[in-house]
Amino acid sequence: MVAVKRIVLGVSAGIAVYKAALLLRLFKEAGHHVDVIPTEASLEFVGLATWEALSGNPVRTSVFEAVDTVNHVRLGQEADLVLIVPATADVMARAAAGMANDLLTGTLLATHAPVLMAPAMHTEMWEHPATQANVATLRARGVHVIDPAVGRLTGKDSGAGRLPEPAEIFALASTYLNDAAASEGSSFDTALPLAGKIIAISAGGTREPLDPVRFLGNRSSGRQGIALAKAALAQGAQVRFIAAHMDQPAPAGVELSHASTARELQVAVNQAAHGADVLIMSAAVADFRPAEYLDSKIKKSDEHADPVITLVRNPDILAMLVAERATEGDSGTLPQLIVGFAAETGDAEHSVLDYGAAKLARKGCELLVVNEVGENLTFGTDENSITILAADGSAPVHAAGSKDDAARAVIDAVIAALTR
Repeated sequence: MVAVKRIVLGVSAGIAVYKAALLLRLFKEAGHHVDVIPTEASLEFVGLATWEALSGNPVRTSVFEAVDTVNHVRLGQEADLVLIVPATADVMARAAAGMANDLLTGTLLATHAPVLMAPAMHTEMWEHPATQANVATLRARGVHVIDPAVGRLTGKDSGAGRLPEPAEIFALASTYLNDAAASEGSSFDTALPLAGKIIAISAGGTREPLDPVRFLGNRSSGRQGIALAKAALAQGAQVRFIAAHMDQPAPAGVELSHASTARELQVAVNQAAHGADVLIMSAAVADFRPAEYLDSKIKKSDEHADPVITLVRNPDILAMLVAERATEGDSGTLPQLIVGFAAETGDAEHSVLDYGAAKLARKGCELLVVNEVGENLTFGTDENSITILAADGSAPVHAAGSKDDAARAVIDAVIAALTR
C-alpha cells in the first residue's frame, strides 16, 4: 500500500504551467494529498478553478487568506515535499534572496521538507549570470534545482529552458517521497540504498571531426546511459550526467554537462568523477580520431585522387582514470568503484565474453558491462542483453530485456559492490 504524502505544488508564471496541471494529476492518481500554491501572475495562464478542481483542495495565493490557520507556516510544516513547477527566474531569485512576499515564498521559508525546483524559461534567462548565481545559492542550501530540458520553447525559440515532461518530474519526486517514507518506518523497510551517493555517468557517442561537414562517429544513441541515470536516481543517488551525442534529451534530475569529442569527454568525465562514489562509463568513445582536421570541406573531384585519412589513437579514458586513482591512493578523490562498458563483437577465435574478460583485466576497473553489438543489436534500439563481470571474481550477472531492465541490473550490481 502506498503511503499518502502531503505535497505542496508551487506554480509560477510561465507558459509551461499546463505541465504542472498534468503533474498534479499524476500525484493525485498515486493517492497523495496536494496543496497547490500558484503565484498571482501564474493565474494568467491557468486559473484558480482548475487547481481547485484537480487538487480537491482550496487554493490561495496570499498570506492574508486563511489567516486564522497561519497558512504559510502550516503548509510548510505539514509538507513531505515542496515542488516548484515551473520555477521561473523571478521565483528562484526571490527564493534565493529569502523573500516572503507571497504565500509560495513564505511557505518555502517555513518548511523543513525537501524542496525540488524545475526551472522553465528562455535560454538567455537560464544562462544569465544572475540566474546561475541564484541556482548555485539554492543548491548550496540543499534545494534540488534540476537542469531544464533542451528543446522547443515559446514561439520559434529552441534551446535549454524547456520544462521536463511531467512523468520525469513525477519519477524524480517519487524518490524523495520514498526516501521520506523509509525514514519514518512506513511501508518501506529501508532507506534508498544510494541515498547520499554521487554517481557520475557518461552516455552517448563521441564524434571526431574530419572537416567542417564530416566526422568519425558511432551508432550510440545514449539510451542506455539515460536508463542508467533514471535507475540511479530511483535508488536515491545524486547523478552527474556527462552527455556526448544522444538522440534523446538527458533525464530530469541530473547535473548535466556536455562533451563532443573523446578528448572533451575526458575532461568532463575527469571533473565529474572527482568526489563521486561511483563512475559508470557507458559512453561509446571513439578509439581513433583523424590525425588532421581540415578547415575546409574535402571536395569530391575527378581531378583529385581519393583522400587518404590517417587515424591516431584517442586517450583511453577509463584506463587513465584507474591509473590516476592508483597513483592518488587512499587520499584521492576518484571513485573506488568504476564501471566500464564493453561493446564487443565475437569472431572465429574468441567469444564476446572472452574479449570482455580480457578487457576487464586490462582496464583495471571493478565492474565491466559486456554487450554484443552489431547492425541491429544494442545501438539505437530499446532492447539490450548484457553480462556484468566483476574483478573480484563474483559470478557474472546476466540481464536481458529493455534498456531499463539492463540499467536496473547494473545499478543493482553497483549497490551490491558498494556493500561488499
